Amino acid sequence: MQSGGETPRLFPPLHAIQCLTLTRGIQFVEFLTENRIPIGGWAKAFVDWLTTNFELFFDQLANLLSGIISVLLYILQTPHPLIVIVIVTALAWWFRRSIGIAAFTCLGLLLIVNQGYWQETTETLALVLAASFVSMAVGVPLGIVAARRAWVYSIMRPILDLMQTIPTFVYLIPALILFGLGMVPGLIATVIFAIPAPIRLTRLGIISTPPSLVEAAESFGATPWQVLRKVEIPFAMPQIMAGLTQTIMLSLSMVVIAALVGADGLGVPVLRALNTVNIARGFESGLCIVILAIVLDRLFRTSDEGEGA
Repeated sequence: MQSGGETPRLFPPLHAIQCLTLTRGIQFVEFLTENRIPIGGWAKAFVDWLTTNFELFFDQLANLLSGIISVLLYILQTPHPLIVIVIVTALAWWFRRSIGIAAFTCLGLLLIVNQGYWQETTETLALVLAASFVSMAVGVPLGIVAARRAWVYSIMRPILDLMQTIPTFVYLIPALILFGLGMVPGLIATVIFAIPAPIRLTRLGIISTPPSLVEAAESFGATPWQVLRKVEIPFAMPQIMAGLTQTIMLSLSMVVIAALVGADGLGVPVLRALNTVNIARGFESGLCIVILAIVLDRLFRTSDEGEGA
């Protein structure tokens, strides 16, 4: 019989097993550390391969995107600011039929002019509109394909998750290498971040179409293209417009990030205020971003969203 204070004889074997397990664990961790999977090297090799073999393609793409931004800047900056404000206010009234929204649009844009950030605001607006145009032009067709082919969406889904979860600074690096400094890499990074929204919402709108509507159209001899154009897309239009609104807001949230790669706009004074700890300048430029966000949101928000807000 063992007394209560004696150590059981089973302890030494257990201690030996623990030491062996700990040793094996340390050796396994050292093995993992010494034999790293070269994920970063693969990424660098892939970007180098793109740069070497598709330099002409990326140059042409950069010229196209730069041309879109230049056209938008010409439209926004050539007229007098007051003319642009009157036009935008009239559009706010035309789209929303609300005196309050039109008045806020007018007063908000006048405040931006008063603070001296009109040029930066037009540059940001051009970047947001260009990113939204590209995102919708690519995202809506992809969303339709994803709705029609379940296996396509099963492939796209992890890619879309990755595009929205990976830190934006990570894909700013290859964008900077492929397109250089300026508005274009900022536009590319913004599109990568924003395009999942129209893809997901377009797909959701298409698959939400009642089967009875589709069957009724087919019973009258409608082709698949006619069903898509006259039944599914009209029914999905609220979701598509919600995708547009989200795309605009996501694009606007990338303003400061885009400024890091040389994109002009309201992100530049924000960064300068951060570097110089200038509270006044940071608050002024931040307020301009907020005003622009509210104006764009109210301008493009659908009636259903407005009622629910």
